[in-house]
Order: sequence, then structure tokens, then C-alpha cells
Amino acid sequence: MTPEAKRLIERLDGGERLTAEKFRRLLEGSDKESDALLREKAVARRKAVYGNAVFVRGLIEISSYCKNDCLYCGIRRSNRNADRYRLTEEQILACADEGYTLGFRTFVLQGGEDGYFTDERLVPLLRELKRRHPDCAVTLSLGERGKESFQRLFDAGADRYLLRHETATKAHYQTLHPPEMSFDRRMNCLRDLRAIGYAVGAGFMVGSPGQTAEHLANDLYFIQEFQPEMCGIGPFIPHKDTVFANLPAGNVEMTCRLLSIIRLIKPNILLPATTALGTIHPRGRELGIQAGANVVMPNLSPADVRKKYALYDNKICTGEESAQCKDCLNARMRAVGYEIVVSRGDAAPVASRKS
Repeated sequence: MTPEAKRLIERLDGGERLTAEKFRRLLEGSDKESDALLREKAVARRKAVYGNAVFVRGLIEISSYCKNDCLYCGIRRSNRNADRYRLTEEQILACADEGYTLGFRTFVLQGGEDGYFTDERLVPLLRELKRRHPDCAVTLSLGERGKESFQRLFDAGADRYLLRHETATKAHYQTLHPPEMSFDRRMNCLRDLRAIGYAVGAGFMVGSPGQTAEHLANDLYFIQEFQPEMCGIGPFIPHKDTVFANLPAGNVEMTCRLLSIIRLIKPNILLPATTALGTIHPRGRELGIQAGANVVMPNLSPADVRKKYALYDNKICTGEESAQCKDCLNARMRAVGYEIVVSRGDAAPVASRKS
């Protein structure tokens, strides 16, 4: 570990804001020793806020239809091999009912940007979901929408909205998306969500095509300045039916390093150990929790559609990552010193920086 890397970690741990250039230098100067220090500091900060609690979200993947053609995504509209499906309102509510019985108190409705799910369909769905389970939080992850739509969904009962920015560097964003998609529009959506009152989630891919340390530094700087309540990051994993099919995936080491840094940037952030992390390493989610993450999202979707929501290849979609095996997942968390808790898992007040 270089002396500069140690100084930067200590400054982050002390609550100091860094420039994008300093984040870049921290990333470029990282090694196993600095990663160990980052993990130590991140876990201490997370425990000061959340103790050993790991929050669970019941993930319901409502549609694999998408109007967008993102170059990295397996459900992009031009992929004729994608196995499309769309859950009915009755199926979604049944998934939530089952999840509630299993102990879940947050549901995440995620899907492609599917024009079928208009406000006219989503508003009554959300109202019924909150009527049945008023003690639960609902997170939406349904892509870009107009501010008026975001407002209507918020008024109907949505509490949180996850909209990954994918990269905070405009030029890099343009290499990952078709021309009709706009970096500025994505950022405006995040600002609209914040203004409405959602708990907002951003996030980015690690190891995406063309990504540099400078790009990642810009992502960290964006998280620092925007201060989202949630941040979903995971390794890029190629999909066989995209233009990036033959490119290498991101790696566990960099993903965990970034998880630790993000925890130091915002100690009370809700930070998932993602399915993608569990896909590229058999203990990926445990490693993510040990790096500072505090959320896992088992799958509540009907078993017969889990493989169809294929954003990338080889997604884990049966077994211990399923909501029905929450006890198995809890055992894995206990094995590394953590405990799954039954609660909404809202972001806690910021803990004191005093050690």
C-alpha cells in the first residue's frame, strides 16, 4: 500500500470529501493491503450505523420486455433470442403475498422499460399492494419515466426508486447505449426522483467495456455529490446475444473495493451485495457483505420466469438466492458474522464520524 493510498483512505474514513482525481489515484494505488484497510474501515462504519443487520428485499422481476437497446443488456429490444414474459397484476400481488408470509417487508418491482406498464396499470397495482401490506416499502426499478409519472407512482405508494446511472462519464455512457438514449436525461430523472421525495438509488457497472480508473473515479465522485440513499453496483457480465458478448467480465476484487469506498463516502447508504456478484463468484455476496454491503435481494419472481430475466449470461436463478430459501441465505450470512433481519430496512440517520 502506497503512503498516498493510506492517507486517502484515512481522509475518507474521517468524512473528508475527495476530488475525482483523488478517487482515481486511490483506485490506481490500490493493492491487497489497501483493500484490507478499506474493508476494515468500511465494516466499522457500516456496523456503527446498522450493526450486523443485513436487510433483505423481495425481488419481483415483472417484465423482460424493454423498449431500449442498451448494448450490454440481454433483454435489449433487438435480441430476438430473448424469452419474453410479462407478469399480470394478480401474479405480482401473489408474489408479494408469498413474500410477506416468508418475512419480507420490502418488495422491489423491477423490469425493462416496458410500455405495457403505464401509470394507469401501475397506480392501482401499487395502491392494492400497499393496502394489503401497509407496513412494507415498495421500490420500483422500471427505468426512465417523465416527472409526472414518477409523481403519480410516488403518490400511489412507491417509496423508493432505483435508476442505475451505469456510468457518470457522458462519453462512456454513449459507448454503452444507442444514440437515442441520453446521459443528460438519465441524470435529470435522478434529480426529478430526489425532488419528488423518493429514497433514490443510483448505481453503475464495474468493468464495463471501455471503463477506466478515471470513469470509476467519476462514478465515486457522483455518488459523493448526489448522496443517493441506495447504490447498486455489480460486475459487468457479458451476454451472448449482445455486441459485447466476447468481452471479459468485471471482477470481484474491484467490485468489493468500490463497495468499501462507497460505504466510507456515505456510511448510512443501503448497499446491496448483488446477484451479479454472486454470479461471478460462489461466495460473491458474502464477500460483498464483508466489504461493507448490507442488503441482499432474493428472488420472489415465479420460478418459471427467473431464467427469462437474463440481463447477462449464467445468472443464478434457483436455489439459495431464491426468496423461498431465505433460511439458507440467513445461514450463509451467519457464517460470516451477520444476521438477516425482518424490517423495511430504511436508510438510518448518519452515524457520527467519531471512532
